[in-house]
Amino acid sequence: MERRRVAVTGMGAVCGFGAGVDVLTDSVFAGKSCVTRIKGFDPAAFPCQIGAECPDFDAPSYFVEPRDARRLEQSILQATAAAKMAVLDSGISFEGDLKTRTGVFIGSGIGGLRTLEEQIMRSAEKGAERISPFFIINAIANMPAGVVAKEWGVHGPCFCVTSACATSGHSIGEAALAIRHGRTDVMIAGGTESALNQVGIGGFSTLKALTFDFNDEPKKGSRPFEKRRSGFVMGEGSGVMILEEWEHAVARNAKIYAEVVGYGASADAYHVTAPPEDGAGAQLAMRWAMEDAGIRREEVTYVNAHGTSTPLNDRAETAAIKAVFGDHAYKLKVSSTKSMHGHLLGAAAAIEGILSIKAFERNELPPTINYVEPDPDCDLDYVPNEAVPFSGDYTMCNTFGFGGQNAVLLFRRA
Repeated sequence: MERRRVAVTGMGAVCGFGAGVDVLTDSVFAGKSCVTRIKGFDPAAFPCQIGAECPDFDAPSYFVEPRDARRLEQSILQATAAAKMAVLDSGISFEGDLKTRTGVFIGSGIGGLRTLEEQIMRSAEKGAERISPFFIINAIANMPAGVVAKEWGVHGPCFCVTSACATSGHSIGEAALAIRHGRTDVMIAGGTESALNQVGIGGFSTLKALTFDFNDEPKKGSRPFEKRRSGFVMGEGSGVMILEEWEHAVARNAKIYAEVVGYGASADAYHVTAPPEDGAGAQLAMRWAMEDAGIRREEVTYVNAHGTSTPLNDRAETAAIKAVFGDHAYKLKVSSTKSMHGHLLGAAAAIEGILSIKAFERNELPPTINYVEPDPDCDLDYVPNEAVPFSGDYTMCNTFGFGGQNAVLLFRRA
């Protein structure tokens, strides 16, 4: 049986730059940052006081019944909005048999952390009997996928992947496999996260995962692969793609942004937060993504790196890229857009995958900003500070999560 191909026909995004793929891509390719001092709460008591918060957007307008938005937490609202943008962008209509041939894989690395914080505080202050009846609905990580399926009336496989920072990489990869293996014809896939609250900042701060060094210069805080990097900057938002069986997309004359040709998933089996120094698990995921695509490593010319701006991750990812690509590693362009939109945790791969795909349309690569002083241990071409021209046929998107869970996506120019 001939392998079914997977097209990307729609994309939607909500992040610190605002709502919409255009504002995301225009800002990132221009080298702009949306990181600011945290406004959602007073961060003065925390060692990290910066983040890439989502600005307010008209969430009810993205629902069939706008009043439904009043009861749902931000991670669900973001996913619903990004999914509607993606569906409208694709021009697809879920009618007839397509309702049962369409699935939803939208994950979250943490789930409704805002709701957990709010309701635990409410319970402590007013008693457990005052917990909201919508507490569980908003806290469980699978609800964004369920709400999106309800909004569009689709009945195919619907579930939530939760693999920390690799969540939406796995969501998109597994969605592509569902189409490739004939289980579905269309998938609504991606991730969402809204953990930029006191519990989220406090928890990651005590792990020493966030940067504490740039509270007075927020936009300089995320500096992947650079010598002064000292931790990541948290972002929030959602990214969603419409994946579609290639011939199905062609038959309806859909715009095809790119093809999902490779997917690799692996485990470090090493440590709950730190990667091995050689990035062995990441190596496997990159190798398997190229093997899945049936291409040589020399055909890949750009890697959208996980690039968190932590000392350990960036060093290990650089080592992994060099091990996988050999001498070709020094011909690669490698950039981390987290330097501009922050680390969106479970939504990271979806947002960064969108940017990897947009590189084809724009014929340029997004930069790594705040790259001032090179780190001798990170010696690749990180596209410093300004976008550069791009004419390659493949982009690789890396995401690696706590727990040693790794996902790599490989896209081909349509």
